[in-house]
Amino acid sequence: MIDVNALVQEKFLFLHKFLRSPKQMGSITPSSKFLARAMVRHIPWHEVGAAAELGAGTGAITEQIQVNLKERTKLLLFEKDGILRDQLAVKYPGAACYADACHIRNAMKSEGIGQLDAIVSGLPFFNFPQGLRDNIMKEVAASLKPGGYFIAFQYSLQMKHKLSGDFDMETIDFVPFNLPPAFVYVCRKRG
Repeated sequence: MIDVNALVQEKFLFLHKFLRSPKQMGSITPSSKFLARAMVRHIPWHEVGAAAELGAGTGAITEQIQVNLKERTKLLLFEKDGILRDQLAVKYPGAACYADACHIRNAMKSEGIGQLDAIVSGLPFFNFPQGLRDNIMKEVAASLKPGGYFIAFQYSLQMKHKLSGDFDMETIDFVPFNLPPAFVYVCRKRG
């Protein structure tokens, strides 16, 4: 049964965070179920031993990841906002929560993870300064195993050139049922 009160509180919290820091949040509302499902459907979860989500927010995509995870799979969640990160830690006690996606490899080392099979990202790369964007992408590439999945959503096609230069681009899905509508980039690490 859906807890309507919790859902409304989540949306208001997200809106409040957006109004305080729009460049960090990227949207006025959490990702829709349509977008969350589009973010996880390309990953062969039965083969995933370790995964990460960047910009986990209120856990809209995390919820879909949890539905697909095997019991033994290690999950790292990265969320810069302390309140949202604390809520994620309570809601997903089996996941390890970290603040900074610029330090994915440090988190992996702390959790005893050699390489990640998949990284799912809701980070608003378009809003980030180039140096920060480059640093996160460097961490993503170094953290993934060869053939590993990097799946990111964005609200434009602005990242297409960068991602296709760094990864094999398998597809770009368009998700109209999200506010705002989004593009889901499905990429694989070369090698």
